[in-house]
Amino acid sequence: MAQEQAPLPFVYTFMAGAVAGVSEAALVAYPLDVVKTRVQLQTAASVGEDAYSGMLDCFRKIIRNEGFSRLYRGINAPILMEAPKRAIKFAANDKWGKFYRDAFGQAKMNQSLSVLTGASAGATEAFVVVPFELVKIRLQDKASAGKYNGMVDVVIKTVRNEGILAMYNGLESTLWRHILWNSGYFGCIFQVRQLIPAAKDKTGQMINDIIAGSIGGTIGTIINTPMDVVKSRIQNSPKVAGQVPKYNWAWPAVATVAKEEGFAALYKGFLPKVLRLGPGGGILLVVYTGVMDFFRKMRDDKAKLV
Repeated sequence: MAQEQAPLPFVYTFMAGAVAGVSEAALVAYPLDVVKTRVQLQTAASVGEDAYSGMLDCFRKIIRNEGFSRLYRGINAPILMEAPKRAIKFAANDKWGKFYRDAFGQAKMNQSLSVLTGASAGATEAFVVVPFELVKIRLQDKASAGKYNGMVDVVIKTVRNEGILAMYNGLESTLWRHILWNSGYFGCIFQVRQLIPAAKDKTGQMINDIIAGSIGGTIGTIINTPMDVVKSRIQNSPKVAGQVPKYNWAWPAVATVAKEEGFAALYKGFLPKVLRLGPGGGILLVVYTGVMDFFRKMRDDKAKLV
C-alpha cells in the first residue's frame, strides 16, 4: 500500500495534503458547515426563527429568511484555510510518525503509534487553523450578519476591539478538537487497513482508502463533536474588558452546556458535520494517496533518466 512505500521528502507530503484539502472542500458542500455552526451556536434561549429543530429545518430557515447565498457566507476563510490546514495535517502526521518510530524503536507503524501520531499532527494543525476558524464562525453566525462586511472586516474589527491575541481565541478548545479528531481518524485508518483485504490494483486501493478514510472521519467526528460545539461558542464570544466570557475554557464549557442544555446539546450539528467529515475523510485519503503515488512515479521516472 502507498503508506508502506519509501517515504518522500516533506515538500511532497505538504503539497499532497494541500491538494487533498482543496479537493475535499470543493467536493463536500460548504453549506453543511454553515448549518453545523448555526445549530451549535443556538442555546436554550433561542426561539422562533432563530431556533432550529435539526439540519433540514436550519437549511429551510436560512434560505427562506436570509437567502440562499447566506449558506456560502464566510467561505473565503475556509477556502484559504483548507490548503495549509490539510497540508500540515498530512505532512505533520508523516513527520511525527517518523519521530515516534525512532523514539520507540519501531520499524513500522502500529495502532498505538498511529493514534499518538494523529494526536500530535492534530495539535500541530490547530495552531494554523484557529484564526481562520474564528473568522468563519463569526461570519456564519446570524447575529453577526450586520457586524461584518467580510473576512478582512472581521479581522480588522476583532483586532481593533479585542486585541490581536483575540484572533487566537479558542486555541485550547481547537487543540482538543483536532487532537481528538486526528487521533481517531489516523488510528482508524491504520486499523481498517489491517482488517480489509489488501488491494490488488489502483481501483481496489481507492476503494480501500474510501472505506478507511470514511470510517476514520466518522469515528473522529463522534469523538470530537463536543469540543467542536464549545469551540464554536468560545470563538463567537467577543472579549470584553473586565468580563469573563460564559464560554471560556473547553472542559468547563462542556460542563456548562451539558448542565444547562443536556448532554445531547454537546452533539448539536452532528448530522451535517458527520455527513461532511465522514465521506470527506474518505476523499481526503483517496486524493492524498493518489497525489503521493503520482509524486513517487514522477520521482522514479526522473531517476531513470539520470
